Amino acid sequence: MLTRTWRVVLTAACLLSLTAASFADATTFQSPEFSLRALDGPPVSSESLRGEVVVLAFGASWLPLTRNQMESLKKVADQYAGRGVAVYWVSTESDSAKSKNFADDNQLRDLARRYKITVLRDPDGLVSKRLGVDQLPSTVILNKQGQAAAVVGGLDPNADVAKQLAERLDKIL
Repeated sequence: MLTRTWRVVLTAACLLSLTAASFADATTFQSPEFSLRALDGPPVSSESLRGEVVVLAFGASWLPLTRNQMESLKKVADQYAGRGVAVYWVSTESDSAKSKNFADDNQLRDLARRYKITVLRDPDGLVSKRLGVDQLPSTVILNKQGQAAAVVGGLDPNADVAKQLAERLDKIL
């Protein structure tokens, strides 16, 4: 009888701890808070983007794959226009002229005009790190609650990146 009681108590305790752990994971996950400087216009923050699905493509203008990345982003931006999807390219280059990894705002504006994509700056890399980016180029897709729903590291120059992003976006929308 005591053994049976202990089994019930242990089973209940295990179920309670599993439920508590699941609840804790769900409630302790924090949406990454961030603010990125836009080249033209107000800063773009995690708070200002809530309610939209967001594509943040991190890169650097000197990377050989930047052209591929920007062309893919433009396709995605056009395809999802008016559907609650915001698309940004985020420069991880330094904004200090003393840095070897420097790009000035005018260089980045030219890139933005060429591809018709809004460019943001993350010169210290804090936002990219917070979102789990560990290589360039990389793309992070945030859901409407501002949580990272997908992180796509690297870029295959032979792949249809716009199609890959669209597949992920369709699952989120």
